[in-house]
Amino acid sequence: MTSTPEKFDAWDIKESGPADAETRVLLLPGGMCGTVFYDDLMAAPSLASAPVRLVAATLPGHAGTTPPRDLSIENYAAMAGALAAERGCGVVVGHSLGANIALEMAAGGHFAGPVVLLSPSFSASDEDKALTIANSLGRVPGLGALTWFGLVKATPRVVGQMVPPDRREALGADLAKNDPAFCRPMIRRYFDHLDRYGSLVPRLRDSGVPAWVVRGDRDEVGLKDEERAGLEASPNVTMVEVPDAGHVVMVDQPEAVAALVARVALG
Repeated sequence: MTSTPEKFDAWDIKESGPADAETRVLLLPGGMCGTVFYDDLMAAPSLASAPVRLVAATLPGHAGTTPPRDLSIENYAAMAGALAAERGCGVVVGHSLGANIALEMAAGGHFAGPVVLLSPSFSASDEDKALTIANSLGRVPGLGALTWFGLVKATPRVVGQMVPPDRREALGADLAKNDPAFCRPMIRRYFDHLDRYGSLVPRLRDSGVPAWVVRGDRDEVGLKDEERAGLEASPNVTMVEVPDAGHVVMVDQPEAVAALVARVALG
């Protein structure tokens, strides 16, 4: 783990909105996903017409980009915190793994908030079962490499079943850019992070950072009853359920998520 950010200048970034906007929002895609996963959100009327600059940044190493040396969640959080400061972003939105990194930005003192967390996992048992199995098999010499080769090859098809038909080709092509040799150790570090804390609910609560936890009403990632209760009891956390949406909530219902992000960003 690192307490200071690794110096990293190879972020893949896509921006939209007024260049001179005082309000800036950093968008972190999920694991294996690039900035294309935020295209619908960035084009949604509530944000496209708002005085907000959106800065979408692919997590380094994901979707075929250049990885950092240190793949720990703590290092990603420190790097993303440095990027947010550099770009003048006062709000961070993260999806899935990107949401977990945004959570660690807050908990680790790399960002003072607010944060909008789109379908994070608060414990290892919440995660998709296929990913959990792949992580376990990925630790077996020989078998691990084959497992991840197969998983990365299948991911565009699997995720394609989770998103609207008109977005399947573009999002699938983005996912196909991933390198199994990167994904295998990256996901291992992610599960190590979840296992180290057991539950991230206290970590988010104790950060004191204003946080919105957003989930689709048919989200494929779990949330245990005790986790939900802990989040609902946290004075700095607001729970939001988006109707007719799954795990990729900002693709399923971009305007609903955009309206929330605009409200958070503009106060």
